[in-house]
Amino acid sequence: MLPRSRPGRAAEDRRPRVCGVRTHWTTVADGEFHCPDCGGDRNYQRRTGRRRLTLLGLPVLPRGEAGPVVECASCAGHFPTEVLARPTTTRFSALLRDAVHTVALAVLAAGGTGSRTALAAAVEAVRDAGDEECTAERLTAVADALAADTGRRTGGEDGATPLAAELHEALDPLAPHLAGLGRASLLLRAAGIALADGPYTPAERDVLTTIGAALTLPREEVTDLLTAARTPS
Repeated sequence: MLPRSRPGRAAEDRRPRVCGVRTHWTTVADGEFHCPDCGGDRNYQRRTGRRRLTLLGLPVLPRGEAGPVVECASCAGHFPTEVLARPTTTRFSALLRDAVHTVALAVLAAGGTGSRTALAAAVEAVRDAGDEECTAERLTAVADALAADTGRRTGGEDGATPLAAELHEALDPLAPHLAGLGRASLLLRAAGIALADGPYTPAERDVLTTIGAALTLPREEVTDLLTAARTPS
C-alpha cells in the first residue's frame, strides 16, 4: 500500500482560515504616476483601508486603519504616498524643457543678445531640450525683455534679483530629480552658451554661479565645471 502523500502548499492555501485579518480598501483619489516596479508612467489609485479581524471569513472586530497607499493599476503594487513626489516622464520632460529655456534666456540676458554665435548656441540647447519651434528672434525678444526688467528692478528683501528668481522658479522643482551628472551637464550647457562669443563676462559668471546654486551643486564643483568648460579639450 502506497503511503498517503501530504497535501501541498496550494491545497493548504485553499483551506478556509478560521481567523485572520482582512483589509477593506477605499479609493480616495487617482491619477498618473511613475511606478517604481513597472519603471514607467502608470495610472494609480490612492487608497485608505480599515483592517478587520475575520472569523470563518466574516468580519467581526475592527483592527485599525491601513495606509494610505498608492496602488498601481498595472502591477497592483502598493507604495508609500511619497512616490507621488517623483514626476512622471511627461512632467519631467516638461520641467527639463522649461529649465533649459530659462537658463538659456538668463545667460543671453546677462551677456547681451548681439552675438549670433551665442544666440545659435542657445537656440540649439532649447531645441535639444524639446522645443523644436524655438527661434533666435523669439529668444532675443524674451531675453531683451528679461534684461530690461532686471535692470529696472532691484532685488527683494532677500536680495534676489528678478533674474535669480526666474532661475530658481525653473530649477528648484527639477534639481531633486536630476542625478549629479545631469545637473553638471545642464550647467555646462549654460556655460557653452556664455562662451560661444568669448570669455565669461562678470555678469555671465554671476548668472552661471546662480544656476549652479539652484541646481544644488557645491560651489567648488561649480567653479571646477566653469573652468573646465572654457578649457579646450
